[in-house]
Amino acid sequence: MSDESHDEYQVAVVGGGPAGLTAALYTTRLGHDTIVIDRGGGRAAMMQDTHNVIGVPEDVSGNEFLGTAREQVESYGGDILQAYVESVEEVDGGFRLTAGEDTIDADRVVLATGFTDERPDPPLPPTGRGLHYCLHCDAYMFVDEPVYVMGTGEAAAHVAMIMLNFTDDVDLLTRGEEPEWSDETDEQLRAHPVDIVRKELADMHKDDSGWLESFEFADGEVREYRGGFAMYGSDYHADLADQLGLERTDDGNVAVDDHGNTNVDGVYATGDLTPGHNQIPVAMGEGAKVGIDIHYGLREFPRSSGAIEESGPVSPDEVPAISPELMATAIGHEGHAGGPRDPGVDADGSAEKTAAEQDD
Repeated sequence: MSDESHDEYQVAVVGGGPAGLTAALYTTRLGHDTIVIDRGGGRAAMMQDTHNVIGVPEDVSGNEFLGTAREQVESYGGDILQAYVESVEEVDGGFRLTAGEDTIDADRVVLATGFTDERPDPPLPPTGRGLHYCLHCDAYMFVDEPVYVMGTGEAAAHVAMIMLNFTDDVDLLTRGEEPEWSDETDEQLRAHPVDIVRKELADMHKDDSGWLESFEFADGEVREYRGGFAMYGSDYHADLADQLGLERTDDGNVAVDDHGNTNVDGVYATGDLTPGHNQIPVAMGEGAKVGIDIHYGLREFPRSSGAIEESGPVSPDEVPAISPELMATAIGHEGHAGGPRDPGVDADGSAEKTAAEQDD
């Protein structure tokens, strides 16, 4: 991949959520030139508050959380491009990504494009202020409060029963649609104190703070709720995965091994695009494993016995393998062991010569 008209990186991460940014953080700190291509938005960006992330207080919004993460990646020398990747293809032993007028060549590609929760039709409260999608994130918010679950499938029925662990006031709203859960689930559901409300919604009322206060139904009945969960499925952002021929599960996820490898060599997937719990700490852990696995595949040393036999011992001129740009950033970073140094000081501590001194 030597076309000079293309930006070249060792790693291209598509998606700037917790998983993608963590993968980029690891690959950058491990010495690999990395770019994150992020179109913006995403489920994490929609968070009003951050839950279940140890060390991060509740009042940190999703945008604040992601903004800090982007600053961290950039501080270590990673590049971030806000753009939408239209296509990706295998070329010359690597990959070529097209994002608007930008073309990026990379040795490894990480897909961290996530999914969008399917939203029911209005009337609906604001997301994060009465409309929620993540049970494990937000159930705590509704302990001993009136709660709705919206949907007609297996997931809706099971979430309604699960919410009884937190409150004794749970309604399952089918909004005039016929339930699609199984007979077995129906029997199980009716053995729990969940009120199944089949009427369509006519209106929604909020309190002065903007939180959901109640739903009004088509027959004029008003029921109070503090919040609830919409369970209508997920729309996976898998266009690039399909372009590359990645294997997908029956649920629509991209199939990966324990380190994020897909069925195409050099292509990884992580975060909400892959099977598992859709949680920020889980996504961060998966992103970290992807970053480490990429490092194992890309790092120059130790050189294999076969390569040494073919090319001879490693020359002192070949080390370190980190690029000059990432080396300069590392030397000046506050996390460097030697402390931030003046850019005019070599890695060995000696002052760089001026052009005049070099001529003498």
